[in-house]
Amino acid sequence: MKNQLKSLVLTAVALFAFSTTYAQTWALDKAHAKVGFTVTHLMLSEVDGYFKTFDAKITAAKPDLSDAVFEFSTDINSIDTGNERRDGDLKGDRWFDAAKYPTMSFKSTSFKKVADNKYKVAGDLTIHGVTKPVTLDATMVGPKQMPGRDGKPGPEKVGFKMTGQIKRTDFGVGGAGAMPVSEEVELRATGEFTKQS
Repeated sequence: MKNQLKSLVLTAVALFAFSTTYAQTWALDKAHAKVGFTVTHLMLSEVDGYFKTFDAKITAAKPDLSDAVFEFSTDINSIDTGNERRDGDLKGDRWFDAAKYPTMSFKSTSFKKVADNKYKVAGDLTIHGVTKPVTLDATMVGPKQMPGRDGKPGPEKVGFKMTGQIKRTDFGVGGAGAMPVSEEVELRATGEFTKQS
C-alpha cells in the first residue's frame, strides 16, 4: 500500500512538473491591440474610452490554447475619452481614484469553448481595489504560423477579441442613482499574441 501511494504521489509530481515545464508564454503585440469601454451618458448617447497603457500575456501548455490562462493589467492614469476635463474627473476620487488605485487587472480562472471559435473566459477582475468574478465572451482566431523571411516559417500568432458587461458600482466606481453615467459598462479588448520561443 505504501509503495502504491508513493508511486501515485511521484506520478502526480511528474505530471505537474511536465505541464509546468512545457507551458508556453504568448506575448501581446501592443501595436495591434486595444482596450476600451463604453458607457451611456444621461441615458441618451454612448461615450467611448480607451486605456493607452496596458499589457497582457497568455500562458498555455496545449498547442490549441484550450488550457489558456489570461493575465491583463492597465494603467488607469492612461484613460482617454477624447476630453481632457472628463479624463481628469474620471481619474479623481469620485470615480477611479487613480492616485490610490492606479491599476486595473484581470486573471482568468477558466477558458471554455462554446462553439467553433467562441469561448467563455471566467476570471477575477480588480478595479478600484475591489475584486469580483466576471465572465467575458471571447473570439479566437488561430493559432497560425505566420510567413517569415526567405520562405522560412515566421512566428506563431493568435488573435483574440473579448467583450463583457459589468456594473461600475459593484467596484465602487462612482455613485448610483442620480449620476449622469450608466451603471452598466461595456468592456472590450482586442489583440494579437506571439508565441515566445
